[in-house]
Amino acid sequence: MAGNWKMYKTPQETAAFFSSFNPMVVGTSNCDVVVFPPTISICSAAEATRSTQIAIGGQNIYWEKEGAFTGETSANMLCAAGATWVLIGHSERRHVVACENDSQVLKKAQAALAAGLKPIICMGEKLEDHKAGKTDEVLIKQFAGGVAGLTEEQFAQVVLAYEPVWAIGTGKVATPEIASASHKLMREEAAKRFGEEASQQVRILYGGSVKPENIAGLMNEVELDGALVGGASLDPESFAALVRGA
Repeated sequence: MAGNWKMYKTPQETAAFFSSFNPMVVGTSNCDVVVFPPTISICSAAEATRSTQIAIGGQNIYWEKEGAFTGETSANMLCAAGATWVLIGHSERRHVVACENDSQVLKKAQAALAAGLKPIICMGEKLEDHKAGKTDEVLIKQFAGGVAGLTEEQFAQVVLAYEPVWAIGTGKVATPEIASASHKLMREEAAKRFGEEASQQVRILYGGSVKPENIAGLMNEVELDGALVGGASLDPESFAALVRGA
């Protein structure tokens, strides 16, 4: 269960969240739990989860180690702040904030792996592509440009996420069947490039208006290995319910 906080929570609010959340998930062993706070709150999150099994990640990185890149954060900087995971190619980075393309997604994934971070590489189609029946076409293109360039050793260390753009923050949720079909396609693309064994071992998360009310139906699908949660991860009780529901 991965929680993406986007542009929410100061360091103080982050500490308060984990003060409530940590006791709710003590002893959880059925799934990995990762939280992605905004960059300014990573240190606070890392400190608040130091003696727990909860991992902390960054929401984005730049592929260069350092330089004149105002506003960017390097992989090494995330590591120094206490992060061990990172989101790569989230739809809001692709379509809202920075217009990231597939080649940039690949470079960020490679930089993350080189620094020892575990990347979650996100893919998904916009509403117009979904309506036009181009979901498979979009996912194949994004996999080819943003994932297939990894080595077999690198691919073994990544997690993938299917996040249909039309379902993010809209309240619309891809049916378990729709999500499962897209996950199956991504796994097939992985098998073509990295082999059948690697395709079965890679974890593929679903992201898009995941809530405690729909987690059971989603997780009942064999192709879904977890969830990338947005709004529902901001409340400790809600996110704890998702962890338990996994």
